[in-house]
Amino acid sequence: MRPETLACRRRLYLLARVIVARHYRRELTLATLAAALSSSPRQLQRAYAQFGDVGFREDLTRRRMAAAAELLLAQRSIPVASVARLVGYRQGTHFAQAFRRSFGVSPASFRARAYAPARGGWPDEPAASGSCSASSSPLSIASA
Repeated sequence: MRPETLACRRRLYLLARVIVARHYRRELTLATLAAALSSSPRQLQRAYAQFGDVGFREDLTRRRMAAAAELLLAQRSIPVASVARLVGYRQGTHFAQAFRRSFGVSPASFRARAYAPARGGWPDEPAASGSCSASSSPLSIASA
């Protein structure tokens, strides 16, 4: 592979990661992300395969689950259904299934276990935040 091609593909991958980190709340698909980057879905798949440890869908899910865990721990007053909407899920059941696959427990159980009396009340720092800072980028995804 030519060095220019490699550099362009790496840049595509890095830009895609930035967009996922910033816009995970929206309905993102491989096609919309590729269009936002003036690329094709197949090129984006190749970039994820070459430079990422997971594909686009898993990258998006991981980002959403990290944000959900953070919200569940930091904002106890927000209902689980609202957390689901805040991280990009329209259906609470789909969110609960994805959360259970990621963490092994339901979102409500995750929250309850985090604040169980055995832990001594409110933690100073959430244990399972998995936060990811959102970088600024001139790219944007058009609202759906």
